[in-house]
Amino acid sequence: MSGTGSVVGEEWGARAARSRALAVLRVRGRALGLAVLPAAVAVVLYAGGVTGHFTGAGWDTARWVVTVLAGVVLLAAAAVALVVTRARPAATPTVELAESAAPDLYRLVRDLADRLGVPAPAAIALTPDCDSWLEDRTHRAHRLHRTTGGDGAPVLVIGSPFLWWMRVGELRAVLAPVVAGTGPAAHPDIAAARRFVRGLDAAVAVPRDPGLGPLRRLGAQGVGQVARVLLRACREHAAEMERGVAAAGSERAQAVDYGVRIVAQEQVGLAYAGWDRLLTRVALPAWRMGRWPAKLDAGVVSALTELSRRDRLAEGFSSRLGERPACDLLEEPGAVDEATSLLAARLFHGGPAEPGPDWAPVEWSQYPEEVVDRKWRTDAARLHQVLDGLGVAAPADGPASGATGPTLTRVMAHLTAPRPEHEPQHERATGAEERGAAVGEPGRERGAALDDPGRDPGRDEPEPDPEPQLLVTAAEHGPEPRPAPAAPAAEHEHAPGPDPVLSAGPEEEEEEDEDDDEPVNPAAEVLAGALSALLAREEAAREARVTAAAETARATDEGGRAAAPAVSGPDGPLPLFPLQPPRTGRDLLADHVTAMVCCAAVDTAEAAPGLDWLDGPALLVGGERAADLGPRVLALVEDGDPEPLRAWLARTGVRPEKPVRLV
Repeated sequence: MSGTGSVVGEEWGARAARSRALAVLRVRGRALGLAVLPAAVAVVLYAGGVTGHFTGAGWDTARWVVTVLAGVVLLAAAAVALVVTRARPAATPTVELAESAAPDLYRLVRDLADRLGVPAPAAIALTPDCDSWLEDRTHRAHRLHRTTGGDGAPVLVIGSPFLWWMRVGELRAVLAPVVAGTGPAAHPDIAAARRFVRGLDAAVAVPRDPGLGPLRRLGAQGVGQVARVLLRACREHAAEMERGVAAAGSERAQAVDYGVRIVAQEQVGLAYAGWDRLLTRVALPAWRMGRWPAKLDAGVVSALTELSRRDRLAEGFSSRLGERPACDLLEEPGAVDEATSLLAARLFHGGPAEPGPDWAPVEWSQYPEEVVDRKWRTDAARLHQVLDGLGVAAPADGPASGATGPTLTRVMAHLTAPRPEHEPQHERATGAEERGAAVGEPGRERGAALDDPGRDPGRDEPEPDPEPQLLVTAAEHGPEPRPAPAAPAAEHEHAPGPDPVLSAGPEEEEEEDEDDDEPVNPAAEVLAGALSALLAREEAAREARVTAAAETARATDEGGRAAAPAVSGPDGPLPLFPLQPPRTGRDLLADHVTAMVCCAAVDTAEAAPGLDWLDGPALLVGGERAADLGPRVLALVEDGDPEPLRAWLARTGVRPEKPVRLV
């Protein structure tokens, strides 16, 4: 019964896809008929004149007008058809695998295609993403960069993290429904409909080509408008056609490793979570330092193994590591991992296409020294550069040691806000200590973002917590309301009582609104603005260098020598998929102050830079990760209260008055 159901479902999906493909081709036929309609009318008028039915001056004028109109329409239609045919469709940047580089992988895919009864893909390529699909690369512009042959079949694109994290059987089960899609793709109607849609999509992007002159750009814009109209007309049919192809492939693949595929789908979600975590927490700081990790795919295995060690829910995942990994299907896994890692840096960060002095690979063993330590010292140097630009002098009440240089004391003294005269010093310190000690409280999401030095606070992704009790507490109590800046510490002693803000009268609410408009720490606001401006200038300079490199690559390609196509985004050679939104000035300031604290800890205490596979750069104090630094830095930056940070420095043995070594 299940086999009969699969056949019926597959037949239904294939028939639905073919029906929608014919609908797409009918749109193309209507457009062609509309283009030749004036010419047909002109032929009728001339035939009427020859037979004597349409005679006279009026008919002669009509014949001339319709003839001119037909000529213009035919020329415009020919131009549109030429642009749609010759426009280069978008292709996903990938790392192509020749059959000599992965003979076992090619053999696995061909055996899978034979079991499914579909044509084998023409080639295999890898992408630095957790996804797999079939991509049509039969266009002549794509064939110029192909390293493997093909008979017109689509190319199988496989996510590189799958090869390192999945086992061979799991990879075969995951690829089964993808490879099964080559069957419907070989149908002439579906193939023609896909070529038409891809051509229209490429024609829409032609006006943005930087090599066009003013006149050609004007004509390309007209062609683009026509292509948009045709795309809107066949958009729904094309989407339903692809759904039908996917349904047919899924139904056909149910007969191959169906039970294994259910288990493998769990590994797909886990690999995606580990890959996203590795890119945003570990790789991004390295890319910003001009280094790109050369073994990102191998790092996924380490990150997910660490996750299985911390989280009891993932204990069974690490037991799979004893089976044969799918990367054994490659002849040189290290070289393939390095190529996909470089491509990931280009896609997600906009880095150069080739390694260089300012864009060098880094091994995981060198990450703490080459990335973490350099990042901290670079941020600390930038912080003191801004302080110098603001004219901030060293504190006059420092120790009489005679040492000169950048110190943590200078930063803390500048950010320390003056205490109100009516607030006792011991009460403010007590309230700040309570705020700084709340490491596991869910309300301190920004503090949790700085628990690990070097972690980017712009991400809103939750950390896996090894203590389930903290998650239960967060679900029961919700986020902790942030106290008002000038509220005395006595409010914390009456937590069960009503919220003062909610129970305040109209006049008190107006006064509190006026207080909220005023910055709690004006020195921090000024410093954060200056840091943001300096970082914006540095980022603009980096983008200018990448733009120049892309223009050089394009000129080299036009000169006749084969070059890799420049990876560019919608607005130029920028990352196609930015990993995180721009950070605020307050987050940047907290990140730089944390870096300064880490530099002081490394230079004056028994601390060292380290790598956490799930959280990126980490400060190791006595061999243990310092996870309670973030809230104390936030107390200094947001409230101007240095007491929690001073207590932490005294407890860990860090001497803030000592100069630190900068880049």
